[in-house]
Amino acid sequence: MQRLKRYLVTGVVVIGPAVLTVYVLYVVFRFADGLLGNYLNAYLMRSWGFYIPGVGFLVSLIIILLTGFFANLFLGKKIIPGIERWFSRLPLIRNIYPTFKQIIRFVLQQKEFGFKKVVLVEYPSAGLWSLGFITNEEFPCINQACQNKLIAVFVPNSPGPLTGYVVFFPQEKVKFLDMPVIEAIKIIISGGVFKAEE
Repeated sequence: MQRLKRYLVTGVVVIGPAVLTVYVLYVVFRFADGLLGNYLNAYLMRSWGFYIPGVGFLVSLIIILLTGFFANLFLGKKIIPGIERWFSRLPLIRNIYPTFKQIIRFVLQQKEFGFKKVVLVEYPSAGLWSLGFITNEEFPCINQACQNKLIAVFVPNSPGPLTGYVVFFPQEKVKFLDMPVIEAIKIIISGGVFKAEE
């Protein structure tokens, strides 16, 4: 009986992540395809007598690419921030939109935030350890004022990794981890559920 239980657990561990990954991709595809696909395929059926599976997903992808192209133009850089500010002030949306935006930007564009290395620091008190990211190691005026070599560490909150605290630690009290930034981000977003690969 114990052997069967072990086989069952091992099977779930091996197959579970793959099945969940495929399922999430399927749900995302169905959602993206359903946004426009229902209307486009209804039009195609009425006008031409056929429909195209995945046309909604394809059109959504094109819209995303065009939006990204437009946002990188001078005009887009002037208009889009104003639209986002207006959108972020709407009731309910203002509590959800900024958090999702931060998480998506953090995951997709982590290099832009200047996170160099993953570290462990004793925070918020001695004996309690928190994951953090080195943001800067050169602060001459701060080092001079404290008479010590201090390192700026961003200690994020969970699950929104862009909110947190910048704390200055003495270099000798920072434990450097051999862990990619993206792995630490996953741990933070998951609330510690995600296990970094060794």
